[in-house]
Amino acid sequence: MTQDVGAARDSPIDPYLPQNGNRGYSVDRYELSLEYKVHSNRLSGKAVVHAVTTRQISEFSLDMGPALSPSKVGIAGMRGVRFTHRGAKLTVKAQRPIAEGTPFVLTVAYSGNPAPIKGVWGEVGWEELTDGAIVASQPNGAASWFPCDDHPSSKAAYTISVTTDSPYHVVSNGTLTHTYVKSSRTTWVYEQPEPMATYLATVQIGLYERHRVCSTPVPVDAVLPARLRRNFDHDFGRQQQMMETFVESFGPYPFDSYAVVVTDDELEIPIEAQTLSIFGANHCAGDRGYERLVAHELAHQWFGNSLTIGRWSDIWLHEGFACYSEWIWSENSNGPSAHQEATRAHSRLSSLPQDLVLADPTPDDMFDDRVYKRGALALHALRRTLGDGPFFDLLREWTTTFRHSTVATADFVALAKKYGSDDDFWESWLRKKRLPRLP
Repeated sequence: MTQDVGAARDSPIDPYLPQNGNRGYSVDRYELSLEYKVHSNRLSGKAVVHAVTTRQISEFSLDMGPALSPSKVGIAGMRGVRFTHRGAKLTVKAQRPIAEGTPFVLTVAYSGNPAPIKGVWGEVGWEELTDGAIVASQPNGAASWFPCDDHPSSKAAYTISVTTDSPYHVVSNGTLTHTYVKSSRTTWVYEQPEPMATYLATVQIGLYERHRVCSTPVPVDAVLPARLRRNFDHDFGRQQQMMETFVESFGPYPFDSYAVVVTDDELEIPIEAQTLSIFGANHCAGDRGYERLVAHELAHQWFGNSLTIGRWSDIWLHEGFACYSEWIWSENSNGPSAHQEATRAHSRLSSLPQDLVLADPTPDDMFDDRVYKRGALALHALRRTLGDGPFFDLLREWTTTFRHSTVATADFVALAKKYGSDDDFWESWLRKKRLPRLP
């Protein structure tokens, strides 16, 4: 939820993404109705945004990428709504002020040729594949395909409806509730009732087949080109055991189901989305060479999707936990122990520049691999300090207490202190640049 803070109303919501996020309202739900033509990369959409004002407003904004053009904007029950779209902001001016605490419904009709949003982290958002489309929005690419309050602290429920040519399979967040076929086009409707950050909303379109991997402890599906099925069954064949390990370690899986999409194109890195992970054909080579990443992306369902940071400076709460989950899976699948993995990682980090603060890595370095590995090392050091029993009890309490909510480093530190960690431990791992020794 986006918060207003008195005199700080006009300051950036997050200095890591100073242009993103909006004040004056909190979104409860997005209803997105999209039509997409694959071969011309043409998107037409209608976004119905259910929100509540957090102060009296007569003008407010949404994030909306420059490749999209709004054609009609309205507020239910109100005439004379005006709007402007400049750069990456859609500004809406109401006919009369809307009082604090008032629910309202905004509708935006728009179209365009969606394109990724460029930033210091590369291009993120809606992107064409050779024959289909992929959405990878972290950290600020959601506005490339729908108008939104594009900041991780703004979590909402979603209905996502996508109409495209019938040969194509569409995957989005949550549960597929129904499909409609009309002429040569199919509409796919997905419901995501649990709150979701905008960067985790996704649409995947391709010439895919879907099959069930396992039904327990959580239904897991695979969506991929038929040519990759044999390699997938080998490379991703231990997902059921992986899910069982993580449910035991972290507590119940936080959603109703999970799916893995493998694109026909190669991808540089896998992508997380709520209830989904997306891999490239290169991650499905038949040699099980990327299994650690399979574990990493699955772990994000707990750490990043259910529990989502409110500020990007706390990204270690996502990536450090997902990286440590790789080591947990390794030691539970007859691979190196977490301590062996930690020792190797510590040795590598020790040889790299000691100029990163884990709890505030700066925008340029927030996706630096040192954040991932040092975050994992901090968790391993905590495990060595507390012991296995208290450590995993802590993780399960963490995922239960903050299920589907927004979290901060201070929340985890406060909870960990109940289990026996102290200020000196957290000061050395989170606030100091020099890498501490492992206990």
